[in-house]
Amino acid sequence: MLPADWIEHRRADGEILGWMLASGDGFRVFDLLGRERTPDGVGAVEWLAAEELLDELGIGYLADQWILRLPDGTARPVRIAEASARGVTVVADEYGAASAVGADPERFRLPFPVTSELAPR
Repeated sequence: MLPADWIEHRRADGEILGWMLASGDGFRVFDLLGRERTPDGVGAVEWLAAEELLDELGIGYLADQWILRLPDGTARPVRIAEASARGVTVVADEYGAASAVGADPERFRLPFPVTSELAPR
């Protein structure tokens, strides 16, 4: 569930890129998976820097392959099928099968914000 005090940031075509959260004299930055993207060692950044950070991040990272750690400890390669403040859906992607014509990959629904169970590959 999206925290009520998060401020959305959209690109010019209206696509949402992430959120900002007021923190002290600045803002913390969060991506579409709800992960904090404020630079390490920095408590907060100015408004324009927060917008620029989200603009530079874009949404391309969503197309990358990810690793999902399942409760039994196994790791599955996945791709993000849907990301919103209502939750994140990933699909199994062994050997690139998620994009094969006619594929019906296994789906996993994750809460928002995602936890460390989903990590970049």
